[in-house]
Amino acid sequence: MSLEYFQKRGRIVGEGLIKKYNRRHLLMGAARYAALGFVGFITGAALVRRRRLLLEGKCINRGICTYCEIYEDCRLPPALSSKHTLMENSDADKKN
Repeated sequence: MSLEYFQKRGRIVGEGLIKKYNRRHLLMGAARYAALGFVGFITGAALVRRRRLLLEGKCINRGICTYCEIYEDCRLPPALSSKHTLMENSDADKKN
């Protein structure tokens, strides 16, 4: 590609920096940062919601305790019941 090609397109060339911006570049940059902000907002909202549910004592895994990532530390009644049942079953297996 020739030097003229890059100069027309506004790329970095040789010793100097050639920048040409138009409306398309502006809109693409705005859309990129808007998308980044949206992803950050959704992630933050999900983390705040999860933390709020844990502080309120509500289940974050819709009552499915077995595959929950905080099952070991959970103090909600369904998780305690599940742990109690599992301990009883393991004790019964040890006795037999």
